[in-house]
Amino acid sequence: MFHARGYEGVGLAALTEALGIKPPSFYKAFGSKAEFFARILERYSRSVLALEDILLPGRPPAEALAELLEGAAVTYARDPQQPGCLVLEAARGCAGAESAIMARRTAAQRRNQIREFVALTHPDAADSVTDYVASVMSGLSASAREGTGAARLTVVARAATEGVRALLAAPKNA
Repeated sequence: MFHARGYEGVGLAALTEALGIKPPSFYKAFGSKAEFFARILERYSRSVLALEDILLPGRPPAEALAELLEGAAVTYARDPQQPGCLVLEAARGCAGAESAIMARRTAAQRRNQIREFVALTHPDAADSVTDYVASVMSGLSASAREGTGAARLTVVARAATEGVRALLAAPKNA
């Protein structure tokens, strides 16, 4: 529901109805809508494009990041009712909104995982590669929200992989 309608578009009544519980039970189980959303973000980030399964130690970064980008292209366009990335789209919310702050925190954690993975083999390129991958993933998510299909997004992801390779091959301090 959060993915399809956004945090602000989902009220407590809709949540409790979907879960089949009454508001007091919801508050007892989750504390608040914000705490529930934080759990949703955590679960989503662990299950959708699980970085732990992609960024494996010893794996070449270009290969791993290609899988990540192509996986994002397909995943973000898979469900037309819930296009894009829940985390990235929620992070685009109003600067001070609690939901956007939580989503930005989750997105930053994922960027840090990418940065740490790249730094193992390419410490001088870790920041630029991470920034590039994060920007491409954000663009893929936004394009999926606008209706771009998986085939076209995959073409973009494959082209972006060449950009990753170029950044990884760039001379030190370039």
